[in-house]
Amino acid sequence: MHAAALGALLGASVARAAPLGGERDLSSYTYEQYEREFPARRWSSLAAGWTAQVGELRRSTFESNLAVMRAHNADANKTWFAAPNEFTDWTNDEFRAARTSRPSGGRGDATAGAPLAAQGAALPAGLPDSVDWRSKGVVTPVKNQGGCGSCWAFSAVETLESFLAIEEGAKEASVLSEQQVVSCMANPEGCGGSGGCAGATQGQAFNYTSGAGLSLESDYPYQGSGSCSASKTKPYAKNDGFVKLKVNDYNDLMTAVATKGPIAISIAAGSFGWQLYGGGVFGGGGVSRLSGCGYDQDHGVQLVGYGTDSGKDYWLVRNSWGAGWGEHGYMRIIRYGDGKEPCGVDKTPQDGEGCRGDTKPRTYCGFCGIMGSSTYPTGARKVHPSASTGILV
Repeated sequence: MHAAALGALLGASVARAAPLGGERDLSSYTYEQYEREFPARRWSSLAAGWTAQVGELRRSTFESNLAVMRAHNADANKTWFAAPNEFTDWTNDEFRAARTSRPSGGRGDATAGAPLAAQGAALPAGLPDSVDWRSKGVVTPVKNQGGCGSCWAFSAVETLESFLAIEEGAKEASVLSEQQVVSCMANPEGCGGSGGCAGATQGQAFNYTSGAGLSLESDYPYQGSGSCSASKTKPYAKNDGFVKLKVNDYNDLMTAVATKGPIAISIAAGSFGWQLYGGGVFGGGGVSRLSGCGYDQDHGVQLVGYGTDSGKDYWLVRNSWGAGWGEHGYMRIIRYGDGKEPCGVDKTPQDGEGCRGDTKPRTYCGFCGIMGSSTYPTGARKVHPSASTGILV
């Protein structure tokens, strides 16, 4: 259905829909307003060669996406809402190519999720009802990976930042360098991609930082792609190794994020819903085209806690698409409880944690496969080179 026709059909329901907290009224939102709100989108297109044809394509894509967003937000059963962001005038193929490791294609075979009424399983013994590591000062400000497929590096470095702050008892976490990992870490086995902006895994990043150490962001600032610069590498932090949690183990993941710290996780994030997410508990109700995400892991993020909102249990996830996306850079993802989490098949594991030639499908559980590949560093500490040997100690 054409965007204008869909919008007209939904007009009455949009007006009657009860908004969620933080939800915007998009009933009269226009492309001109969007261009003013997100000017960087236009300038990036100008730099790439703006033409009248390109402009019309952006407008047409925006109108189509806006109609879907209005339809979703009009659903009285929704638990999350869509909102404008820098991806609103992108097709989903463009979005996946620029922000995940999956350029196009399917998202795996998903089993049906448990109904919302089935939520509320008891927490593992001794764990608090909610956890948010941001309140403890060990989570750095939200970052933006830009057009580089470096989510794996952001996920790992952000988690090392948090563990360093926890181990040091710091009141504020130091901001470390993703660029050093992106530019200097080798990926000879092609795990999670071919390395750098073409993807790798958090475990590889933790192995790299355990040997090379990691510079501050101020010494080795982020720029996306680029070759390794020895002059910018000034190790500030280091770790001994990393722990990989048991795959699909709800209690293991809950206990780790509650008692250890934020966790580096992989997730299926290439869906239309991820692209247009504005706030709320993602995964329940709304337009079917936006409600799912599948299980093909293609993105690295940081799990910083969990909680419950109006009876809906959720995982609290920090993304690396800037503070203009989602809830100031965060997403809350529906959490069903031990033994109730949905599961599905990842048919292309080489886009997640698999290595070159690894094509055997894997099963992941939790909405968007959130209980799949989960790691955290051990022995995080500040370091300095020995005056006599130059070796990091």
